[in-house]
Amino acid sequence: MIVVAENPATDLVRALGAAGAFPIVEAKWADAPTAFISVKPAAVVIAEPGPPKSESSSRMLCLQIATVNGPIVPTIGLADGDLDAAIPIALSTDAGLPVERLIARLQSAMRVRALHATVLRRIELFASHGGQMPVIPVGDALDDATVLIVGRGPLYPALSVAMGERVKMIGALSVETAARHLNSRDIDGIVVGDGFSPRMVEAFLTVLAQESRFRDIPVAVIGEAPPDFSESLPNIDHVDGNPVRLVARMMPLVRMHAFEGRLKRMLKSLDADGIFDPETGLLTRDSFWRDLTKAIADAADRSLALSLARYSFDGALDDRAGLHGARLVTRLIRNIDFACRDEDGSILIAFTQTDLHSAHVVARRIAATLKNAMLPPHSAQNSIIANVTLATLKNGDTLYSLLQRVTAGQMVAAE
Repeated sequence: MIVVAENPATDLVRALGAAGAFPIVEAKWADAPTAFISVKPAAVVIAEPGPPKSESSSRMLCLQIATVNGPIVPTIGLADGDLDAAIPIALSTDAGLPVERLIARLQSAMRVRALHATVLRRIELFASHGGQMPVIPVGDALDDATVLIVGRGPLYPALSVAMGERVKMIGALSVETAARHLNSRDIDGIVVGDGFSPRMVEAFLTVLAQESRFRDIPVAVIGEAPPDFSESLPNIDHVDGNPVRLVARMMPLVRMHAFEGRLKRMLKSLDADGIFDPETGLLTRDSFWRDLTKAIADAADRSLALSLARYSFDGALDDRAGLHGARLVTRLIRNIDFACRDEDGSILIAFTQTDLHSAHVVARRIAATLKNAMLPPHSAQNSIIANVTLATLKNGDTLYSLLQRVTAGQMVAAE
């Protein structure tokens, strides 16, 4: 680990050592890029808030961290007041907080690094055994991220605008609505705005702290909040009411959480020999056609029901909305069903052991959820509409004939 500081950071280095970091190399800004190359650290800590002493060294170190060959190198940067961390990609932590808060945030980020290392090893092993590599998601993980803003006070409009300019955003005017969003979709950051009583905020944070899947999610609480959640929620921050500053500080944490989501989908695909698409979590198209062919043959042999639904989306002007919908489908389908995202962006879902009437009910519920949950592009004036067509297996049907009917099948209304 490298600790970057112009002056000796004795207390921080001692605390990091007590937490298990070894060896720890201290470097001044001028020496930091060279130290990074020679040490090849697992993490970097910027131990002093404010601008770096050397702009050129800061840019070089930032480039080295961003382009490292291997697992990610988490970077924690102290920030103070309205000043950003010295490196823009750093996960900021308030310089006025106890050093234990910095260590908790670092440990959270190191878990993502460990997951990344696991995925890279599995990819290498998978390729060495001749497996067909799934497509690895590329681009900024922030493009995949969704942030939930919970609030109903005067700051809510400004927060929505500031957050919506950087990332997909969902608004909730009550904690009950926020809880439903958390259970139905992947959320990469939460802003608890003004307009709630301290008791209501504490109850909401308690729910987050008790769920292991929310442990590392970035949470920004405007104003005062109970201080008891720093251990169970290492990425929680109490912030002032400056929406632009809040968003700027939060984005690196949101990016890290969205990247973790990518890694988990990739690991799921590798664990299943590449049959899942790491971008969506659904089956790859080849796997879907293979499973659907088997399901049709099995249904014909055993006189079982089988239905197929096709979801297309009006108002999805870019690919991001379609990917978001596909990831929602992974949470919505039953264990006996399977789905894929087709080349045209539509979603195909096979409902096994399901006749047309029952398929209508299930398909309508999924369509209604997608209608209410899919996020249109910022420039879109209307919401995204999920159109659904259904077809059920008949005697003598083949894969081709079933697909032909579902493309012109009966429309199902999303109620």
